[in-house]
Amino acid sequence: MSESLLQFGPEIWIADGPVTSFHSFPYPTRMAVIRLSDGSLFVWSPVTLSDSLGASVNALGPVRHLVSPNSLHHLFLGEWKSAYPAARLYASPRLRRKRRDLCFDAELSDAPEPEWAADIEQVILRGSFALTEVVFFHRGTHTALFADLIQNFPPDWFKGWRGFLARHGGIVAPIPSAPSDWRASFLNRRAARVSLDKVLAWPIERVLIAHGDLPTGDGAAFVRMAFAWLLGHDGAT
Repeated sequence: MSESLLQFGPEIWIADGPVTSFHSFPYPTRMAVIRLSDGSLFVWSPVTLSDSLGASVNALGPVRHLVSPNSLHHLFLGEWKSAYPAARLYASPRLRRKRRDLCFDAELSDAPEPEWAADIEQVILRGSFALTEVVFFHRGTHTALFADLIQNFPPDWFKGWRGFLARHGGIVAPIPSAPSDWRASFLNRRAARVSLDKVLAWPIERVLIAHGDLPTGDGAAFVRMAFAWLLGHDGAT
């Protein structure tokens, strides 16, 4: 677990959080912090807030936006909101019903909030009955941010039967993707492709993911490879 922020590019930082259990699978966590044009901070998928992480974040500027990219990335929202009560809390689709204990200020849509529209774009990737995720794009570094729709675990991360299922589920390097059961949940492939086309229209150079090894090289090619199941085997639209 990283005890402080690491710079990912100009005005964007990352930090690794604790490993959490998801259906008995050990999942590493990763967050991102983006400093907006007005100097405030946009916190994407926050991990647990240690003293050292908080000090690193505070050194960058005031936290104003706490963002959940999907309804699974919510575990640490409450502690961040308590630490930064002036920050606005944004719900991903379906999260309000799941976390009635939290008071959300707004729900994310396909349109970026005015406070970050100059710096960040976003698209809701629709079509699934199980997983609806908001994908973000940081203009300054040409970085696309994915929470669960792209996973890229090292081959030796999962052991035993979990490793077997992970490999066959399609979330182990060098073939990144979403787990096969989630891919199967996209019954409305037409809606999913419309959303993905908007993502692929961004000039993606880098990709930041929450789970697994960060990719290097051509970011747009990495995204196309991860969504080959939706685009077709050759990745063509």
